[in-house]
Amino acid sequence: MADIKKIATRDSYGNALTEIAAEHDDLIVFDADLASATKTGIFKKAYPSRHFDCGIAECNMMAAAAGASTMGLVPFVSTFAMFAAGRAFEQVRNSIGYPHLNVKIGATHAGISVGEDGASHQCCEDFALMRSIPGMVVMSPADDVEAKAMVRAAYNYHGPVYMRFGRAAVPVIHDADNYTFEIGKGEVLMDGTDVAILANGLMVAEAVEAGRALKDKGISACVVNIGTIKPLDEALVLDVAKKCGKVITCEEHSIIGGLGEAVSSLLSEKMPTPVRRIGVNDEFGHSGPAADLLKQFGLCADHIVEVASQFVG
Repeated sequence: MADIKKIATRDSYGNALTEIAAEHDDLIVFDADLASATKTGIFKKAYPSRHFDCGIAECNMMAAAAGASTMGLVPFVSTFAMFAAGRAFEQVRNSIGYPHLNVKIGATHAGISVGEDGASHQCCEDFALMRSIPGMVVMSPADDVEAKAMVRAAYNYHGPVYMRFGRAAVPVIHDADNYTFEIGKGEVLMDGTDVAILANGLMVAEAVEAGRALKDKGISACVVNIGTIKPLDEALVLDVAKKCGKVITCEEHSIIGGLGEAVSSLLSEKMPTPVRRIGVNDEFGHSGPAADLLKQFGLCADHIVEVASQFVG
C-alpha cells in the first residue's frame, strides 16, 4: 500500500472539528496542553474563542466539559488516550456517563503505534474502560474519511461518545464521495466464505492487505470494518460468522476488553463460533519505532495471514 495516500486520523479529527464548527456555533473544544499533538490546534487557529486549554488537569477538564454541555454547548474534549480514559476515568464515569451528558471525547496517541513514548503512554486498555461505562459509545476509525464522518456523527448524536484517533499515518481506504458512516454499523470491505476478519482502527488496512494475500493462497476471507465497538453491529457479526464459520478479530488494543471480547461475548451467547483474537496480549508495550513494534506484537498483515492460514487449514 506504499502508493496509497496516508493520513493520521488525529489530523482528520482536527480538520473535522474545524469544518463542523463553521456550521454549528455550539461546538467548543477543550484540550489539556496538547493541542499541537491532538491536532485541536487546527481548530484553535480558526476559532480561538471556542478553544479552552485546561492545562495538564485532565480530570478538571472532563468536569468542565460536563458543565458546558448542560448549557446547551457540544464540547469535544481532547488529550492522549492514557489520560482521557485512564487518568480521568472517574470524572468520565461520574460526571459524564452517569448523567448521560452530551460530551464527546477525542482521544489520541493510543496503542502500540505511539512508539517511542513507551508503555506509560501506549494505552491498550481504553476500549475496555470506556465500554464498561453504561451508555458510552466507543469508536475507532480506519482512515481519514471514516474519521471525519465519525466526528460529524458524534456531533449529531446526543449523548457521551469516546473516539480514538491515531498518531501514525494510515492508508486512506475509503472514497469520500461514496461513503456514509452510521454509529453502530460495520461494513464489509471484502466478501469471503472461509474466515471472517473483523478489525478496527489501523488494523483495518492490515486486514485488507491480509485478505488479498489470503486470496492468493486460496483462502476466501471476508474482511469487515467494525468502526463502532459499542454499540456493536450484532446483526453483521452474526451474519459473517454464520457464513464463514470462523472469526478472527484484529485490534490495536488488549485482547482483554476490546473488540475481540465484544465479538466473543456475542457469539458465545447467540452463535457459538471458533474465534481467534489478534491484539496485544496480557502485557505492556515498550519504547521503539512504531512500525517495528506493530510487527513485533503481531499487529500486521503478515501475522493475520499466518493466523488465518493455520485457523482455516
